[in-house]
Amino acid sequence: MASKLREKLVDTALKLFYDQGFHVVSVDSILAEAGISKPTLYKYFRSKNELILAALRRRDEQSRNWLMREMERRGTTTREQLLALFDTLGEFFLTEEFRGCMFINATVEFPHLDDPIHEAAAEHKRIFGRHIAELVDKLDVLVPEELTEQLLILMEGAVITAHVSQPKTVAQQARRSAEILIDHALKTKQEQLSSEES
Repeated sequence: MASKLREKLVDTALKLFYDQGFHVVSVDSILAEAGISKPTLYKYFRSKNELILAALRRRDEQSRNWLMREMERRGTTTREQLLALFDTLGEFFLTEEFRGCMFINATVEFPHLDDPIHEAAAEHKRIFGRHIAELVDKLDVLVPEELTEQLLILMEGAVITAHVSQPKTVAQQARRSAEILIDHALKTKQEQLSSEES
């Protein structure tokens, strides 16, 4: 029962924080939505910030698992899996619940780099970035770090653009750019190999 109450608090807070923002959502509104008393809240979390961190950890686990699973499901090759990132995000952009990236939102509301909430959001980006880097390494391009950074910039730019102006084609445009970058990197590698052989 205790763990269920904690899970309900985290799930409710996650939904409200993502939908409305961290600062604007009060502890009382979370409790009212969850139907849980304030003493119960403070049994599990010493402060609102601790609850925010728990919600971010939950979102991190959910979003990373979802993206990585969808990329693998949609692509049979490494190139296809990388491009599937933009297809998956594009579908999410068109849903009613899309409110941008919760982790970018967190760094905006908690801008100091040494803030634990900012650090948790940045860690999410680093972990997912490592997954993209692992996929890029499988492509065997000349400068994998460069391609990884380019793809991550495209992803973040697409998320922000979709959130700010909501164009329906933003993910498609980002995907086309990713195709160009990946194919250029692969072509450059092939050209180098051909040059070495001749």
